[in-house]
Amino acid sequence: MRQRRLMNQINVVPYIDVMLVLLVIFMVTAPMIQHGTINVPSAGPGTPPPQADAITIEVKADGALALRSSNSPSRPIRKDQLELSLKEALTKGPEQPFLVDADSKLDYQKVIDVLETARSAGVRKISLVTQSSAARK
Repeated sequence: MRQRRLMNQINVVPYIDVMLVLLVIFMVTAPMIQHGTINVPSAGPGTPPPQADAITIEVKADGALALRSSNSPSRPIRKDQLELSLKEALTKGPEQPFLVDADSKLDYQKVIDVLETARSAGVRKISLVTQSSAARK
């Protein structure tokens, strides 16, 4: 009878297979992970756009909307009236500039919704009103 010899090598092929499967799983799931929150309301010093003839869309902290032009006070409007009001303002000229003045604590999605409504109304010139970092302190 012959004695069995112990095998002194480790077969690493199954481990490599498992590692490759894990690598593929991480490569597929990594782009799907959402990263943190965005806090972008302030900006550095810059040249503000001319506000003489710009119409300002105010978005308050509670999501309420208002329109303000240079020669008239702020007038509140409903969300469903925003697009119609912007189209009326564009009758003065298709290059009418608009400013979006949103509260800094406002949910970012509400600002995007206002910008999307303005785009669908035909607004071509729109800017965001920012507060400089020095003025915020």
